[in-house]
Amino acid sequence: MKKLVFVLAAAGLMSVAACHKTDQAAAVENAGDNAAAALENQGDMLANAADNAATATAANTLENASDAAHNAAESVKASADNKAAAIDNAAH
Repeated sequence: MKKLVFVLAAAGLMSVAACHKTDQAAAVENAGDNAAAALENQGDMLANAADNAATATAANTLENASDAAHNAAESVKASADNKAAAIDNAAH
C-alpha cells in the first residue's frame, strides 16, 4: 500500500512539473489572450455594424472586415501559444 501511495504521489508531482509554465510564458500567453479578445470584440462590432448597414455593399465590406478580425484573433492566439510553448521548452 505504501508503494502504491508513493507511486501515485510521484506521478502527480511529475504531471504538475510538466504542466508548470514559466512566468514569462504565462505573460506571453495572457498578452495573446488579451489581444485575441480585443480583436474578437472588434470583429463582433463590425458584424453588428454590417447587420445595420444601409447598403448591401457596405454590409459585405463590414462582414469581410469582421471575418478578417476574427481570423486575426485566431492567428494571434495561436502565435502567442506557440511562443509560450517555445519559452517553456527553452526553460526546461
